[in-house]
Amino acid sequence: MASEPASRPEPPRFPLQAARGVKDVLPAETPAWRRLEAVCRDLFARYGLGEIRTPAFEPTPLFARSIGAETDIVEKEMYTFTDKGGQSLSLRPEGTAGVIRAYIQHGLQQEGLTRLYYLGPMFRHERPQAGRLRQFHQIGVEVLGPEAPAVDVEVLTLLADLFDALGVNDLTLELNAIGCADCRPPYVAALTAALDALEGDLCANCRRRRVTNPLRVLDCKVPSCREATKGVPLIVDHLCAACAGHFAQVRAGLDGLGIAYTLNPRLVRGLDYYTRTAFEWTAPGLGAQDTVAAGGRYDRLVEELGGQARPGIGFALGVERLLTLLPEAPPARPDLYAALLGEQAEARMLPVLRELRAAGLAVDRGFDPTASLKAQLKRANKSGARFCLILGDNELAAGVVLLKDMDGHAQHEIPASGGAQAIADAVRAATP
Repeated sequence: MASEPASRPEPPRFPLQAARGVKDVLPAETPAWRRLEAVCRDLFARYGLGEIRTPAFEPTPLFARSIGAETDIVEKEMYTFTDKGGQSLSLRPEGTAGVIRAYIQHGLQQEGLTRLYYLGPMFRHERPQAGRLRQFHQIGVEVLGPEAPAVDVEVLTLLADLFDALGVNDLTLELNAIGCADCRPPYVAALTAALDALEGDLCANCRRRRVTNPLRVLDCKVPSCREATKGVPLIVDHLCAACAGHFAQVRAGLDGLGIAYTLNPRLVRGLDYYTRTAFEWTAPGLGAQDTVAAGGRYDRLVEELGGQARPGIGFALGVERLLTLLPEAPPARPDLYAALLGEQAEARMLPVLRELRAAGLAVDRGFDPTASLKAQLKRANKSGARFCLILGDNELAAGVVLLKDMDGHAQHEIPASGGAQAIADAVRAATP
């Protein structure tokens, strides 16, 4: 008996839509993105940072080794695939690991103190919700070199200056010290013993974390878990002398600069590579996903990934979350809309429009020379252009072009012999 044919996948329905958990950034939104990126680039340059761009995917072991094989990110959230050569690759869930890989691979550790920043998309397979997408964007900073507390203070100062430059003031800096390879193991042992006694009161996630990553239990947002773990040991009470001294100097530096902060002894961050200073900037108006920027020290990460021992500290800020806190950016507005009536007018103005754009003006235009002046003025108004340049048979015969102010509706003639320069000068003179 012949076997039944295998069922074929259902053909896609059109129109297709974006995958779940990702978002298109439309032209009306991009001015705010460009402003944020421009402010960051300007400030980062003044702090001596250089831009680095790393691939969107990396060998999977890089993230398992750096972030931690038993973290939620690696266990549940990474987009991992096997390429045609049999290599396991993963879309980057965060930026630090790739930057450190590039730092080692290209010998940047030979340059001493290295200050780097990056911008780009990250990917995590999480349940989409407000403030959490499966493709999201981060802007991050990594400073590699001395482990002096002053470096921590400078990184936090940079973030404070960035938020000031953006006009974002209603943020809270939460600060903690999470120890080092000397003081953390005995603390983890004490914490695990305390959690063992509370196992029945913990959520399913925390019962698993109690074994795989006990520090993450402290960061659980489930109210019953937070209540049950109120009395467990805290890392700040178990710091070695070196870590305690480092943290005291960081706090003194922030106090001296007038940068306010709140001590949060339960702040541990979700990545295994953090040591000593850990921090988050949170915004109360964002709901459950209220972290705008976060980071900390990772003094052993470079060595663990095969490089020369080199302390580091960094942070990443969530672009989508931060944009919700920024004042609405005005829409992009052309300087000029060209209403060209007839083929002769179009032929005459093509080189002029090119010169106007070369002179720095943003010029929009229609492409139907048979459209009426009324129709073209309607399009000019819809474009948002401040001025409309009008050229038809009458203007050609008179040797002029008309410049119409779309806000005040006044218009005046400009001699065509003056070319693009005369038009550009008139636009700039009339622009407030």
